[in-house]
Amino acid sequence: MKQDLPLTAQDRLAIADALYRFAAGQDLRDPALLSSALSRDAELDFVQPARRLGAQIAPYRGRVEILGALRRALAAADTTHTVSALRIEPDGAAASLFALAEVQHAARADRSRRLLLKSFYWLTLERAGARWTIRRMRVNSAWHLGDPGVLFPKPAARFASSRQRRSACPAA
Repeated sequence: MKQDLPLTAQDRLAIADALYRFAAGQDLRDPALLSSALSRDAELDFVQPARRLGAQIAPYRGRVEILGALRRALAAADTTHTVSALRIEPDGAAASLFALAEVQHAARADRSRRLLLKSFYWLTLERAGARWTIRRMRVNSAWHLGDPGVLFPKPAARFASSRQRRSACPAA
């Protein structure tokens, strides 16, 4: 059985800061800040929200892959993250964090196109010197409002309602 190491108040602030760096790095389009939040071999699992938005993706593995994927996904959109309800627990020599996040995505070319996501975040973090970094992050969508094409630009038919897809398909 692993023994949980106690977390100091400073640890708890540094753990929360890793999530804040992750969010602000995207909002400010600051790759160095975003990179500082992730361990070298981090994993980002955005599979469930992507599926709910009509896209199929695999978890991203490694800081370099995550940074590239986020850069591509957000190239045509601006984001604003609001993070709340942080719950931090020791997890052996690591820590786990639960949070709620509400993220507004706005298309840069047309601000009337927006996507608002409310999500649950589950993270595992590890110490990296004086800082903590995200080792694993799983995002599950609670709900969303707006245009999925802001985050996953696809032909309009891809995001049509199931009724529209059935009527457009001669075999249905």
